[in-house]
Amino acid sequence: MRKELTPRLPDLLLLLASGIWGFAFVAQRAGMEFQGPFGFNAIRFALGALSLIPLFRKEPLPSRRSLLFGGGLCGSALFLAASLQQVGMESTSAGRGGFLTGLYILFVPLFSLLVTKRKEKASIPAVLLALLGLYLLVGGDIRGGFNRGDILVFVSSLFWAVHILLVDRFSRLFPPLKLAVLQYSLCSVLSLASSLLFEKRLFPSSPQGWVPLLYGGFLSIGVAYTLQIVAQKRTPPSHAALILSLESPFALLGGWLILGESMGVRGLLGCALMLAAMVISSLKSGEPGESPRERVEITDQR
Repeated sequence: MRKELTPRLPDLLLLLASGIWGFAFVAQRAGMEFQGPFGFNAIRFALGALSLIPLFRKEPLPSRRSLLFGGGLCGSALFLAASLQQVGMESTSAGRGGFLTGLYILFVPLFSLLVTKRKEKASIPAVLLALLGLYLLVGGDIRGGFNRGDILVFVSSLFWAVHILLVDRFSRLFPPLKLAVLQYSLCSVLSLASSLLFEKRLFPSSPQGWVPLLYGGFLSIGVAYTLQIVAQKRTPPSHAALILSLESPFALLGGWLILGESMGVRGLLGCALMLAAMVISSLKSGEPGESPRERVEITDQR
């Protein structure tokens, strides 16, 4: 018996990933009190990779060399994006950093057009609505001159866009878990080398520092990034970027629930606009005439 899945299930997986990442901002901020950004990333990506190894299954591979190549590209882009963002956030505000990071929703369709000559079915109104929502969400805190941290976070948004496009390419060719473990492992190794070169401490200075690491490793890395890979097998990259950008409202919610930070009317309006953008993009991706890559057919072998 054959079942047809609309894009709604991949949308839900991406939404869950963005929620985990949003709350991970709280864990990442807490983790910086106990160790440096490279050490934090080295350990949490290692934990994420280890958490997936027990789930491995024997699956035929098109080419082991091509899998290593794809995992290497994804892992390198992930390392650059995560490192630039984490280091940049040490010298910029959360509001400015959140807005600058969210700019990848613009870069994904642009890079896709420049590199693959493929026009994504991204809804321009949805993108503009999401950008306005981001701006309101961070309280309009993008005024003034740009400092070093702002520049680093902005550059990280370019690599987040590259990573989304690489995952879109290679998640369709290889088993998701194997691709995930490869990119996490490479990111961990590169972060470890950077920590040994530039930081005085690799491990947390206090046992309390392991709490954000465990969240960042098992949930943010092991679960959320893997959900991204699985969902992007069935979702256009521009549409995926819009949903993943909802990590900003979830970060605001996490700050309100856990840290007691105030949302404010402007923040709530920003959340509403970003949710509206996701709905518009989701409806567009489900329009009649969609391509096979935007509709998934699975075989029920029971």
